[in-house]
Amino acid sequence: MFFKIIGRISDVETIASGKGIRERRRLRKLYGGRSWRKLKGTAVVELADGTMCYAEVHWYEAHGTGAKEYKIKRIWESNEAN
Repeated sequence: MFFKIIGRISDVETIASGKGIRERRRLRKLYGGRSWRKLKGTAVVELADGTMCYAEVHWYEAHGTGAKEYKIKRIWESNEAN
């Protein structure tokens, strides 16, 4: 699913870090970095069909490489997000 994050991500929490991340080896091979963290937060997103909605977004982040591989886990509201 293609989407674009509109604005800032709020309520950011760390889900897993270090050895708690299952895909640590793959992330290191693709992007480099040492201390990977899996994070989640909420943001307004625009879906491929132009719909704006609030969603829970998950992504990986490491020092020096930045945020990678965003994905939507849950969509909360589809019509009232502006």
